[in-house]
Amino acid sequence: MASDPRFVKDIARILADQGTVSEGEALAMQSAFEEVSQEAFDQFLLDEGIVDEDDLLKALSEYYQVPAFSVGDYFFQTRLLRMFPKGVLLRNAMIPVERDENMLIMVAAHPNDETLLSKIGEHVSYDIRFRVGIYGDITNAVKEFYDQATTNEPLDVDMSAKRRTQKSAKKSATGEVDIEDVIEQE
Repeated sequence: MASDPRFVKDIARILADQGTVSEGEALAMQSAFEEVSQEAFDQFLLDEGIVDEDDLLKALSEYYQVPAFSVGDYFFQTRLLRMFPKGVLLRNAMIPVERDENMLIMVAAHPNDETLLSKIGEHVSYDIRFRVGIYGDITNAVKEFYDQATTNEPLDVDMSAKRRTQKSAKKSATGEVDIEDVIEQE
């Protein structure tokens, strides 16, 4: 999504109104970051300790006029994330967090993006409610979910069946015969 040229100005003003930064700091942010993406601006504020996550989420909530949601320590439901391809979630910096009857709550870095509903609608038919989250936290959560290390086994894998399959493949390649295989076939 293209950056909104008012974003930095508005967030700096909101942070000043909240008392998180001084008026002088807000003006300095506006001039220094007017051409920077929202994601880079948010990350700079957090990395430099200018604001903490709670203050930034509060400002984002006010800016987008939707509740804020911290995805940092949230345990995501596998069945919800599996409804969406990884690429769709990453490109749109969004992640599903909760389903209740016919309603799905999505956390998005840009909940005002008018294309999100149609993109979500390609995969589910729920009534969508948005929350705002921090871009980097959302994309990190999506990557963490989909990019499991190869040493991690999914919880639903039958390890004994996996070992039998690996053992069988190894024997086929070497031409070996195992007495257990002969007994199982009888």
